[in-house]
Parts: sequence; structure tokens; C-alpha cells
Amino acid sequence: MKKIVHKAGSRGFANHGWLQANHSFSFASYRDANKDNFGALRVLNDDVIAPKMGFGTHPHDNMEIITIPLKGELKHRDSMHNSWESIHPGEVQVMSAGTGIQHSEINGSQEEHLGLFQIWVIPDTRNVEPRYGQKSFKEADRKNKLQTLVTTMGDHMEGALKIHQDAKISRIDLDAGQSFQYNLKSENHGVYVMVIYGKASIENEVLETRDAIGVSEVGEFSAEAIEETALLLIEVPMKF
Repeated sequence: MKKIVHKAGSRGFANHGWLQANHSFSFASYRDANKDNFGALRVLNDDVIAPKMGFGTHPHDNMEIITIPLKGELKHRDSMHNSWESIHPGEVQVMSAGTGIQHSEINGSQEEHLGLFQIWVIPDTRNVEPRYGQKSFKEADRKNKLQTLVTTMGDHMEGALKIHQDAKISRIDLDAGQSFQYNLKSENHGVYVMVIYGKASIENEVLETRDAIGVSEVGEFSAEAIEETALLLIEVPMKF
């Protein structure tokens, strides 16, 4: 087994006033040669956006972009849709940027801060037609069991959003003392696990809120919640 541990305080941080951004991997002005990516996982940003503020219209291409709101209301508009779409906690949004899109993201609240994870996964197919997906996932369906949010286009799993990469994104909410075993898709895959909140032991590493561990070169691994814990798991090919 190969593992890397990224403590919450070791992430890149940018204070833009209206935006408080934590970067697990090199992004914008934050550069760390040891944290450029984890396999096909290129970006994991943990953003807090002030009321009424956000990202103006900007371009993307050839990237799979997944957004998971944690609190507040995200409003999204892109060159595929002229109307604003609202995304709330419990929902997940995916975009295949493909040949190119323009989009805007803002905090839809006049009073409350918006918190979200934004994930970029390098696609396995370039220059696809841009596409958009959005889905609500029940909190009860991840209580002490793995809930798959996103999987690959070739996977026939019902209920999961799809992206152009042999990846899987999941969540699980564990009660204190509960454990589970994660089985990887193949020997070429690794899993980047972010502690959304709580405290857990993963392969003898004690991790707390916003700490992360990358696990690869193994068929399975286990996690145990020391206290009530929520985990985000991003499985991607390590060679692509």
C-alpha cells in the first residue's frame, strides 16, 4: 500500500475577502510540486463565498467538474443554459467542459455564506460535447453505508451522475465506532479521502476535519469513525 497524508493546515489558502479558498492541490497562485494532483484528480477546492458574491463568467475546456455544496445556495449559469440553476446541500452538480463552456457561479443568498467543494477530474476522452447534470441525494442513504454520487459513463449504476473518466465519487456518514471497508476498482486506482467533519482512523492514520489521505497500490482499505464523521471519497486512475 502507498499512502499520503495531507493535513488540513497544509493546504494552500487564499483570502480574497469575498472568497476564502483552501486548495488541496496546486491551483491559481498556490503551487506545490508535491501536490499537483492525485492521479486523475486535479483539483479539490474547499471554498467559502460571501453573500451575493461569486465567480463571473469564465471558460473551461476538457475537464470534468463536480461541485458539492455543503451549506447555503449555489446559483449556476452556463453557455448551455441561459437560466440560473440553484444547487443546495444534498445535491451534486457535474459538468463535462469538453470542447469548451462558459459559466458563472454565485452565492444565491443575500445573507448566508456559501460553502462548497469543487472537484476537477482529468477526463479520459477529450473534446466531447459539453454536458450538464444535477441530482439530489438523500442523507439517509449514506448513514453508515457508502453512497455513490458520481461514476463513469460506462457504468450502468442507476442514480449516480456520470463523468468521462473511470472514477467514482462517494460519501458516507459514520456514527462513532462504526467502520467500513472500501474495495477499489482496480490496482491502477487510488482513493483520496477527505474528512468533511469528525475524526476517523484510516489505515492507522488519525484524521480530523478537512484532513485527507490518498491510498493507492492496494485492493482495499478500512476506515473507523472515532467520533461522528462524514467522509468524501474520490477514486481515480493513478495512471491515465
